[in-house]
Amino acid sequence: MSRPYAGGCACGAVRYTCEGEPVAMVDCQCRQCQRQTGGGHGSYLTFAGTPWDVQGTPNTWSVTGDNGTTKNAAFCATCGSPLFITFPDVPGVVAIRAGSLDEPEHYQPQLVTWTEAAQPWNHVDPAATKFARMPPTA
Repeated sequence: MSRPYAGGCACGAVRYTCEGEPVAMVDCQCRQCQRQTGGGHGSYLTFAGTPWDVQGTPNTWSVTGDNGTTKNAAFCATCGSPLFITFPDVPGVVAIRAGSLDEPEHYQPQLVTWTEAAQPWNHVDPAATKFARMPPTA
C-alpha cells in the first residue's frame, strides 16, 4: 500500500493529496519550465488515473506546449506558488510540482526531457534517462 503524496502552496490557501504512486518523476528542461520556475528545469511527479483531491481554489492559466499539448498550470492566487499541471486532452493525468510537496525528498528523478533546450549551467541527475524532447508515448 502506498502513502498519499500531499502538498500545497507556501501560504497554505491551497492543499492537495494524491493517492497511489507516480508513473514517472521527470525533470523538464524546456523553456516554458525554465520561465515558470525561474531556474533551469521543472521537476514533476506524474500521476495517471490516481485519486486526488484539492482543497482551496487555485488559479490556472493555459499554455500550449511545443508538441501541441494544452497544459493548465495551477498556482495559488494569494502567494503565487506553482502547484500542478493538468491536461484537458488527457483527463486523469496530473503533474505535481515536486517543490510543492510536503516531503519533497520523496522525489527521485527518473527522466529528463527537453535536453535540447537545457542551459549549460543546469545540471540534472546524470543517471536519469534523457530525451532531446518528449519521450515516445507508445
